[in-house]
Amino acid sequence: MYLQNKPHYPVDVFYENQRPERPFDPLQDLEIKGEINLTQRQWGNNRMLSRGNDAQQKELMLARLTMQAKKIGADALVAVRYTYYTSMTDNGYLMTGLAVKYKTEHEASEK
Repeated sequence: MYLQNKPHYPVDVFYENQRPERPFDPLQDLEIKGEINLTQRQWGNNRMLSRGNDAQQKELMLARLTMQAKKIGADALVAVRYTYYTSMTDNGYLMTGLAVKYKTEHEASEK
């Protein structure tokens, strides 16, 4: 049986329907985009058998996005969103998120 461990990213990750409990300041919108060739598993007998990227590819994209966020000093990524398209030869993808810096208790209590 395959047991998947939850990946550990260098910053906290919150998808578009989630928000951190801590107050934060926005730093920068980030994105990862590109195209990956269709695999034989996805295409056969001139028919599309499956679409999109697999879980490992999505985890790699998210890891790249979180590394970008860490490099600019972010504590978290919020509003992370993944979209894709499929053509005759490729899976295209776009993953976006807002890099944010958590406010300190002192900063949060001043407002």
